[in-house]
Amino acid sequence: MKRDNFDEGSHRNSVPILAWDFHYEYLNELKAIFSDLKKVSKISNQFTWNEENLQIEQRLKDEVVVVTDLDLKIVFASNGIKRMTGYKEEEVLGKTPKMFQGPETSKTVLKEIREAIKLQVPFEKTIENYRKDGRTYKCKINGAPVFNLKGQLTHFIAFEKEVA
Repeated sequence: MKRDNFDEGSHRNSVPILAWDFHYEYLNELKAIFSDLKKVSKISNQFTWNEENLQIEQRLKDEVVVVTDLDLKIVFASNGIKRMTGYKEEEVLGKTPKMFQGPETSKTVLKEIREAIKLQVPFEKTIENYRKDGRTYKCKINGAPVFNLKGQLTHFIAFEKEVA
């Protein structure tokens, strides 16, 4: 009789294997977000960014974050870049966002983005970009200049999301 109680109890506390897979994926996602946050914080601390309106921590969860230096060379790309573009972070570092552009990319929108960068003002645009495999995707970009606590421009940051 005690054996039956043991079997009954062990079934009540069992968790399907599939649940562990979801849990593992969730933990990996959290680790990636934490790693991204650590990298961005290092840049932020090094250049003493004024992070007041950036909301990086919240946005890292749902968007791809790309940080460029003043020459528009990518110095940071969050882990989501691989999912959206097919490129790993190390493949985009040191390159410019031009690497995601191609024939279907609107010249007008690019001109508007360049103008906003030149004027050092935030912008929000949707653009046709290219994945590593050559397929296109619509990318909503919310970009902004990043200033240090002395008011000097140090970087540009873009929060990007694929849209339908």
